[in-house]
Amino acid sequence: MGCRKAHDRIAPKLAQEGLLVGRDKLFEILRENKMLVKTRRAHTRTTYSNHSYAVAPNRIKNLLIYKPNQVFVADITYIRLRSGFAYLFLVTDLHSRKIVGHYLSSNLRHEGAIIALEKALEGVSQTDGIIHHTDRGCQYCCHEFLKALGKYKMTPSMTDENHCYQNAVAERVNGTLKMEFFLDSTFANKKIASLAVDDAIRIYNTKRTHWSLGLQTPQQVYQEAA
Repeated sequence: MGCRKAHDRIAPKLAQEGLLVGRDKLFEILRENKMLVKTRRAHTRTTYSNHSYAVAPNRIKNLLIYKPNQVFVADITYIRLRSGFAYLFLVTDLHSRKIVGHYLSSNLRHEGAIIALEKALEGVSQTDGIIHHTDRGCQYCCHEFLKALGKYKMTPSMTDENHCYQNAVAERVNGTLKMEFFLDSTFANKKIASLAVDDAIRIYNTKRTHWSLGLQTPQQVYQEAA
């Protein structure tokens, strides 16, 4: 959950024991014990936007996000294997930050995006009008994926050209899973990687608090609002 949030949670308990530990001191303790998360830069490209498919406009720009299942944001990140790479397709509810669908694929084909979408819609009774927002990757622009959105009467939305920051929440989720939940590791095979992904997403949804959610977990916010 990060050092600052950890300090806010444990400082009152330490104070009850007569131990006054400030944030800087906690940072120092964690650093000395090599417990701080190391930031790494990703170099594997998962988005191919130089294609001839039609793109959708950005429909969430300046949109007020006020409920779950209003906007889903999706993205792809790589998972390193000893034999190469697997690719993690993620769908996140923008209001609650809950990862509602995911699929670990052996390739970057659009089928992975469709499977992640279908998992995100399990248990959602009303799919009509949900906005599905992504970058301009060919997996999301291709006819097959847009057909899947149409099947559920969902509305496609995409970032403007060369404006990847317009899908910042989805990309931030990718980074959090890798930096804080060890998905930047090299896994022996896809089966083991898939188990690690499932475990990381479970903890992310149910244990990790967010400043933007008032230090609640995504699952708490999603359930309460729903």
